[in-house]
Amino acid sequence: MSRPRPLSPADAAFLYAETREAPQHVGTLMRLQPPEEASPEYLRGVFERLRAAPSVASPWNRKLATPWFQHNPLHAWVEDEDFDFDYHVRRTAVPAPGDERELGTLVARLHASPLDLSKPLWELHVIEGLEDGGFALFAKVHHSLVDGYTLTKAHEHAFTTDPDSPQSRLFYNVPLKTAAVSDDVAPSWASATGLLRSAGQGVRALGPLTRALSRLTWNRGALVGTFQAPHTPFNQRITRNRRFATQQYPLAQLKRLAKASGTTLNDIALAVCGGGIRRYLLDQGELPDAPLVAFVPVNIRPEDDPGGGNAVGALLASMATDVADPIERLRAVNASTTEAKNQFVGMTPETIVAYSQTLMAPVGLQTLSAVTGLGGQRILFNVVVSNVPGPPEPLYFAGARVEAMYPASIVSNGLALNITLFSYAGQVHLGFTGCRDTVPHLQKLAVYTGEAVAELEQALALQP
Repeated sequence: MSRPRPLSPADAAFLYAETREAPQHVGTLMRLQPPEEASPEYLRGVFERLRAAPSVASPWNRKLATPWFQHNPLHAWVEDEDFDFDYHVRRTAVPAPGDERELGTLVARLHASPLDLSKPLWELHVIEGLEDGGFALFAKVHHSLVDGYTLTKAHEHAFTTDPDSPQSRLFYNVPLKTAAVSDDVAPSWASATGLLRSAGQGVRALGPLTRALSRLTWNRGALVGTFQAPHTPFNQRITRNRRFATQQYPLAQLKRLAKASGTTLNDIALAVCGGGIRRYLLDQGELPDAPLVAFVPVNIRPEDDPGGGNAVGALLASMATDVADPIERLRAVNASTTEAKNQFVGMTPETIVAYSQTLMAPVGLQTLSAVTGLGGQRILFNVVVSNVPGPPEPLYFAGARVEAMYPASIVSNGLALNITLFSYAGQVHLGFTGCRDTVPHLQKLAVYTGEAVAELEQALALQP
């Protein structure tokens, strides 16, 4: 058996959080269009080539050493010496007519089922039968193995930018580093005790961290502090069933809005998602007086970092759902995110992780409240909104153009809605992941978010 590689505390945390109702994997739905000259047997041929040469790189060939002990503080990866390609790469089809609705229903069902913790923690579903003659790939990967940034990099490095290339690599062919503590077996908590010290910086890091936590607790102004979020239908107990909806905008359109308003692309994303949620909750008569609070993951790697494991910070931001005017909503969002980002001033990446983990600590109370129905519990945040930058150029797989890439993410008790944005080839693709029984009519939210973009554009007097 291969030498075990211990998980980092950040990676292991997703195993501890895994439940039947809340599996901790992320996904990517990719729509592809075969080359014009493709034969009816094109996709079968591609699949057979993949099966004939199942080159699976590390860490995609690794599994948990102790899958039966989910809360093991000594979790480690070992190589799967009996890797089963046909288990991990599967063919399926949407029922006729193979439209967006049928595809979304299938992806929601695939995303709802947990990964087998006794095997390498990923699956790839090759989906046929789409009405436009294309096909789709849906990749599921456990968050303990990689974060969204790393999965994006794996897709980018696997595909090619040459439309004439026959290259048929997929993410599991791309080797990645893993965020293990060391090459020797060691307790994963060993790095936690030295989290600040590892930055060489115990004393230097303590000052910015203490100041940031103090401002968060004794908040003044636009900074969103702890337990300011109102109760919403999204903050209830969830079931294991899922809904999945999509939306997309031209990246240039959102950049034009950001430039015209003097804000950032992330501000625009939060404001339009806030506008969509505002109308969605108004429809249900459930819009609270206080603004919803978004939990926003922040990638803390350098721009050219190849990824591996999890390296994510976090901030809390207002979605200004209490504001009807789209420009005023955007200004409120911008003020909130500006103050939240000021919290990171003077922090090293390691300190940002420590700050973010402290920020997340009370989430257990929110989850407990959702599970037990305890009254009077405070809410830390209402919705998760992520923005993952992707490749700017079109990608190809075995001559097929990747038309779109939609992210699917995690929901949990007390946090029944997750919105993830992914930029690719001049478009911003949104994936809305929600609990089927807690967040009904999820596609309406996707539609309302698109309308919020048009409203902001009109309010800023910009031509569509």
